[in-house]
Amino acid sequence: QVQLVESGGGLVQPGGSLRLSCVASRRIASINVMGWYRQAPGKERELVARITNTGTTDYGGSVKGRFTISRDNAKNTVYLQMNSLNIEDTAAYYCNSWTPITASWGQGTQVTVSS
Repeated sequence: QVQLVESGGGLVQPGGSLRLSCVASRRIASINVMGWYRQAPGKERELVARITNTGTTDYGGSVKGRFTISRDNAKNTVYLQMNSLNIEDTAAYYCNSWTPITASWGQGTQVTVSS
C-alpha cells in the first residue's frame, strides 16, 4: 500500500488560486491512476480530477476549465492547480492512488473559499 501526503490547502478568496500537492511513498510511475477527490460537509465524496500513468486526464464537471491535474514522476508527486475558486469549491481534498490490486487515500487537506 502507498502512503499519500497532501499539502497546499488553506483559506482563499473567491476568484483566487491554490495548488495542492500529493507526495507518494513510492514510484507513482507504477501506479495506474492518481486522483483528487473532495468532500464537503453533508455531501458525498466526489471526483475532482484524475490522471493515468500514461497522462490521460479526467475532470469532474464542476471544475473543468478551472482545475488542472499534473504529475511529476521524478518527485513522486501529483499536483492540482485550482484557479477561479468559488465558495462551492470549499471542501476537504483527498489524494487517491489506484491499481488493480489496491487503492490508498491521503489524510486530506482543507480548502476554504471565503471572502
